[in-house]
This record gives sequence, C-alpha cells and structure tokens, in this order.
Amino acid sequence: MVEKLPRFNAAGHTGDLIAGASVAVVLIPQSLAYAALAGLPPNRGLYVAALAPLTAALFASSPYLGTGPTAVTSLLALGGLAAIAQPGDADYVALAALLAVLVGVIRVILGVTRSGVIAYLMSGAVVVGFTSGVAMVIIASQIPTVLGVRAGEGHFLEVALRTASQPSEWDPFALSLAVLAGLAIAGGRKLHRHFPGVLVAVGAAIICSRVVGYTGPVVGRLSDVLPSLSLGLPWAATPQLLAPALVIGLLGFAEPASIARKYATLDRQHWNPNRELIAQGAANLAAGVAGGFPVGGSFSRTSLARSLKAKTRLSGAVTGLVVLAFLPFASVLAPMPFSVLGAIIIVSVIDLVQLKPFLELRSYTKLQFRIAVLTFVLTIAFAPHVERGVIAGISLAIGAHLWRELRILVPTSTTGRTLHLEPKGVLYFASGPGLEDAFSKLLHEHPKADRLVIHLDGLGRIDLSGALVIRGLKRDAEEAGLEVEIVDVPPQSSKIMERVIDPPQ
Repeated sequence: MVEKLPRFNAAGHTGDLIAGASVAVVLIPQSLAYAALAGLPPNRGLYVAALAPLTAALFASSPYLGTGPTAVTSLLALGGLAAIAQPGDADYVALAALLAVLVGVIRVILGVTRSGVIAYLMSGAVVVGFTSGVAMVIIASQIPTVLGVRAGEGHFLEVALRTASQPSEWDPFALSLAVLAGLAIAGGRKLHRHFPGVLVAVGAAIICSRVVGYTGPVVGRLSDVLPSLSLGLPWAATPQLLAPALVIGLLGFAEPASIARKYATLDRQHWNPNRELIAQGAANLAAGVAGGFPVGGSFSRTSLARSLKAKTRLSGAVTGLVVLAFLPFASVLAPMPFSVLGAIIIVSVIDLVQLKPFLELRSYTKLQFRIAVLTFVLTIAFAPHVERGVIAGISLAIGAHLWRELRILVPTSTTGRTLHLEPKGVLYFASGPGLEDAFSKLLHEHPKADRLVIHLDGLGRIDLSGALVIRGLKRDAEEAGLEVEIVDVPPQSSKIMERVIDPPQ
C-alpha cells in the first residue's frame, strides 16, 4: 500500500508547504512536552516528531492527518511502561522504543488483514467517558509542573490537589510563564485561528528564562545529532509489553481514525481505514527504531493543516523534514522552563473535558449515560493505567448490550379464543426462553383458547436458535390443541424461517 508522494510542484503545493511548516512549528514544542508526559527525555520527542509524520506520509489515506506524539498516546505509553520500569531510566527508554515497535507491528497486521473496522467499534458512551477522563488525568499530572513544584508520590489527582493547596511552595516565575503561555496559545486562537501562539509562548519563555537566569526546572541540553536507527531493543521484554501494545494499537487508533473520518466526510472524500492503520503502524515502527515512543494522530495539528489549505500527504512529509532540519539547532530550546511545556499540554487537551456530551447521553438513555460516567470515573481512578478504564468501559458497554438483548419484550393480547404473541427485539438462544414463558403464561390465563397467532414483525433479527424456539413453541401449541399461525415474518429472516418451520420435503 505504499504510494508515491505527489510530484512536487511549487505552485500547486503552496498550501502543503505552508501547512507542513506551520504544523512543524507547533509540533516541535509539543513533542518535548509529550515526551516528558510519557516519562522520557525531551529529545526523544523530537526524534519521533521528525520520523513519524515523514513515514506516515508514504502510506496515509488522509491528506493531512497530523501524525506524531499526542497527549493521549503518551499517557497510554506511561501507563503501560511505569509498571515494569522507572520513568526516565535507560531501561525505560529502551522499553518505550520496543513498545512503539510492537504497536507498529500490531497496526500494520490489522491494516494488511483489512481489519480497519475496529475504528468504528468503540461505543459513543465509552469514547465520551474515556476522552474526558484521560484529559482530566493529563491536566492533573501537569499541575505540579506549571506551579514549578516537584511532584510527590501518589495518584495524579491526589498529587495535584496537594500541590495546589500549598501555595507557599509554588514558583511564581514558573507559574507566571505558564499562565502567559496558556493565554498566548488559547487567546491567540481567538484573535485568529492561524495565530502562532505556541511559537510566541516558547520564544518569550526562552528569552525570559535567559534574561533572568532562571534556575528552576528547564528542558536542558538537547542532543543536536540526528537520531540513529537501531533494532537493538530489549526483545526479551516483549511478553510483558504485548498487552499494553495491543491496547495502544487498538484504542490509540480510535483518535486518528475519528479525525481522518470526520474530515474525509466534510471534504466528501474517500477514507481508507486499512491504509491509515498501515500508515500509523509504519509511523510507530519508525518511532521505535529511532528510540522514541508510540505515536498517534493529533486533532489540533490536523485541523491546522486543513485550515492552511493542505491538499496532499506531502504536507506531512514537509512537517517531518522541517523537524529533521531543526534537530541540529535543538539546543536553542534548552532554557525553556518545564512549566511552559505543562501549559502547552493543558491547553492542548482542555477542550476534551466536556459536560455537554454527558448531558446529551442522559437525555437519550440513562444506561449509556451511566456507562459514560463509570468509564470517566474508572479512567481517573486507574491512572496512570488509563487503558484499564477504557477496557472496563468497553466491558460495561458489551455487558449492557447483552443484558438488553436478553430482555425480549413480548406484548400479548386475545381476540375471542385466539391468543396473540407479538415479540419485539432480537430472538436468539438467550432471549428465546422469554418468548416461551410469555406463551406459557398466556395459555395458563386462557385455557379455553384454540388458536395462536405469532406476529414476528417486531423482531429485528431471528437467528437459527430463535427459529428453533419458534418451531418448538409451534409444536407445543399444536400438541396442546391450538391451531398455530405465524405471520409478518421479517424479510431478512424469511429464508431461515422457511428452512426451519417449513423444511422442504
């Protein structure tokens, strides 16, 4: 599925050039922040930011999906790695690279086997609860950073509350820079959607840090060499990382998939989830062999690329090349306070915390609302292992579906000595007993009945087990002396009903 990039034409690809370079300007500081969020040295974020979009551009289906480090994927990586290594250690860094490779392999396999349908499997309630929950965790994790306080031991939320309640320990300079950076980024968007808020915030923070000789936590020395590609990874740890790799490979694809699908619909273009899986897999493979960490798709960077008139996959390649060209000059970012990186992360995810989707779910169905709330709560409670929250949410959604499918509704009525059964729902092996019970109860209440009519137009689906239940009920009724008529068979179930109820002689 490798496709050649469009032949470059300066006049025809002006939008791709501008969009690609602009996304790179946003991606460079974000990559440092997301590497720190994942528990890795900041320079690893730059390596990933250079190679991931460049590699994805060779395979992608979406013309402007912003591939690279993201907050959600970084937090998922932290959750998967923190249980087996200490963040920041050499072993941890090597394991992060292996995790990216495993995620890449899983996504490539899913793409090659045309399993892109997974992009549509997470229920809306789970997505609502998980995205809001993980955004809350990310914001809480950055509270000590923006306050210039060293984070202590404990749950993210507990540490954030404890830190926020001790203003005497705050670093006023770090907090001031974080607030100003947040205002520059968020306020700049209101001035103009293309206002370079991140660039302004980072530039101003570096200048201020140098002028005052800031001694608090800063990015520090960044490697000015190009990433070296290597497969010398701790492969023996593969069994320990398979579960988190599978979670990130599947759940982490939901974000870029929803982004690409949304914009493909708005642009009336075809989007191929299988190709996108391969592109995202290849990007993770590149990130892993470069010593990085798992990557995904960014909504904000994708939106920026599209608004700047990107037209082809070339824009992603330009982003990667610009970051690659910047690496020899990365040391200019060394004085940037970590509090500014924390502000960048908070501003990038704060829009994910939304009350409206919860209220809408509540107005539609209380059951799905409860699933969303429970997913939200569990995602926060399990942090940093947020993947457990979404797994719990998916389990709840599946359980709710099965519970609902078990409860077939069977309205009954009588006309003279005729009994009527009107089942509604899905008739299969688990819901069949409900139909039998309804008939037994109705017959007990009307012992003089001599006719039974089974109306099937209220059933959405009848599988083989369901058809066998109807056949058994029909035979029991006939043996009890009733004349039986089956009416209104749904067209989609007519064949199975003919074969089971009236088999050819």
